[in-house]
Amino acid sequence: MTSSISLDSAKPARGHAIARVLENRLPYLIIAPAILILLLVGLFPLIYSLIVSFQHVTMTENDRSFVGLMNYAELFRDARLWEALGHTAIITVIALPLELVIGFLMAQLFIDRMLGRQVFVALLVLPTVISPIVAGATWRLMFDVRFGPVGEILSFFAGEPVRILWTVNPSFVYPAIIICEVWQWSPFMFLLLLAALSNVDQSQLEAAELDGASYFRVLRAIVLPSIAPVIAVACLIRGLDLVRIFDIIWALTEGGPGSMTETISLYTYVQGFSQFETSYTAAIAFLVIALLTVITTVVLKRMELAR
Repeated sequence: MTSSISLDSAKPARGHAIARVLENRLPYLIIAPAILILLLVGLFPLIYSLIVSFQHVTMTENDRSFVGLMNYAELFRDARLWEALGHTAIITVIALPLELVIGFLMAQLFIDRMLGRQVFVALLVLPTVISPIVAGATWRLMFDVRFGPVGEILSFFAGEPVRILWTVNPSFVYPAIIICEVWQWSPFMFLLLLAALSNVDQSQLEAAELDGASYFRVLRAIVLPSIAPVIAVACLIRGLDLVRIFDIIWALTEGGPGSMTETISLYTYVQGFSQFETSYTAAIAFLVIALLTVITTVVLKRMELAR
């Protein structure tokens, strides 16, 4: 009798233990299929590209022989590759500060409540939701020397015909790219900085105003330190996006004149889909991944030290 009672009491205890184990592992079981799919979609191509970068595969011949670091050694002898990296750096260094400053000024303008504020904010954000290839094609039409409105506006203010070959003239091709890039992505900075400025401690601002602090002193001592983390994240996001810029330049100049505006993404595309150098393209991709990893790591460490 005693043994049967103990067995009966052990069954509920065992059932509770199994239920507890299932409850603890249930979240992992639920997300396991999603993680598996992400690994297959994201990790497998990365590993496969790494393997291909050590081979000599092209789109014209499938040579799977192992060539070691030959493709990576070729990277350091490829002058056009380093020129493309230089072009990418020029665009990033110029466009990123402009987007940050313009976005901040726009956020300052709309930080106070005003009539129709939501409508104006929605209109200002419209360029961000446009596809970059569409934005680039639109600006190419606007820069057109014969029918573009940009030339007509400049001619009106100059009082004489102004004919500038924006996408062909080496002196104006970079300004054309910067104008298009800044026009499309300054609203992104504006949204992030507007949200950050809205969360600045108002009591500190009121105390500084009562003490008679100037606008620039308040900006330097209170506002900028408060929104510094958001600025850092916004610059990191846009900086990484600018490093891989492709659509706008392809629509505006296709890397021309010559290869003057060819960025690293554009050069990778040319090597892979025009020159059909599959293995060399994979090596370039991993060079870019390594550079972005280093930059991201340094920025994140600086952000941690600044806290």
